Amino acid sequence: MQIQAEPLTQLTSRIFAASGCDDAEAHCIAHHLVDANLCGHDSHGVIRVGQYLGYVKANTLKPGQQITVTFENDCIAVVDGNLGFGQTIGEQAMKLLTQKATKQGLALMTLGNTGHVGRLGAWAERLAERDLISIHFVSSTGLGMLAMPFGGSDRRLSISVICMCVPVAGRDPILLDTTTTTTAEGKLQVARNKGVPVPKGFIVDKDGNPTTDANDFYDDGAILPFFGHKGHGFNILADMLCGALSGSGCTRPGTTTLVNTMTSIAINPSEFTNREAYIAELKRFSDWVTGSPPSQPDGRVLLPGQIELETRVERRQKGIPLDDNTWSQLTESGLSVGLDQSDFEQYN
Repeated sequence: MQIQAEPLTQLTSRIFAASGCDDAEAHCIAHHLVDANLCGHDSHGVIRVGQYLGYVKANTLKPGQQITVTFENDCIAVVDGNLGFGQTIGEQAMKLLTQKATKQGLALMTLGNTGHVGRLGAWAERLAERDLISIHFVSSTGLGMLAMPFGGSDRRLSISVICMCVPVAGRDPILLDTTTTTTAEGKLQVARNKGVPVPKGFIVDKDGNPTTDANDFYDDGAILPFFGHKGHGFNILADMLCGALSGSGCTRPGTTTLVNTMTSIAINPSEFTNREAYIAELKRFSDWVTGSPPSQPDGRVLLPGQIELETRVERRQKGIPLDDNTWSQLTESGLSVGLDQSDFEQYN
């Protein structure tokens, strides 16, 4: 099915409002999830609704939370998310980081003890709107321990994510948002819901054998690091830079709560160099790279983040595609918190 972003946001917002969130928080969560779908990151979209509701029911994710700043100075903030929704906690944290970086030229914030922060690129876009360069690292403290170390044979690593973004005045930001593994776990959920294979080399089954069946992953299989030892190294350093530095801890066994940790660095480029020359150089370099003759007749050279931006435009026009299983799960989530079947039938 295809559904437009606005009605999907309204429907998703109603589900979270019925689960205990106030209207503003429910809309914030829904907006972030649907925007992930718009960008083509269905792994971080409304497929997460049922998962979030399960965490709320288990009291491991709490509506209505505000950040607690446990330490700060002019350039640093250590923030506790109090097990709040990562979308609303992230908004609060980015506001604080923006204030510090805009005033001081450079700021670093660690965020611990928070719910799933969603699509990491959304936070980089928030800062880019304020003309701030940003670098982000995200990991979890254990429940997200789904990846196999390079050379290992079992799950020991989280799906650590690295994101970097450079705003360019008058143009779209240059945005890299990538897992340090071959895929995000949510993309395996999407593949399983659609009943399609995952690419070769992404996952192994519980015996360490390569497989393209997402069900094998959910039967104690594991995701592999991207590019072997290189992704392995990025994963470990990202986990250390957010898990250990935030005080919430790196990936470890025995945890039953999904807690995300994040370290974000924001840079005000105006404090470092002449603004006009800086912007001109960004544009010159971008044009130089994308001006390379395509290797394929119908190909083109893209900048990081360009596909997501184009997908967002396309899906706003044509609607967001949702497979039957994801729609069924969203319906079940809504019914579980008191919505009526008719609320969903109007979209079929």
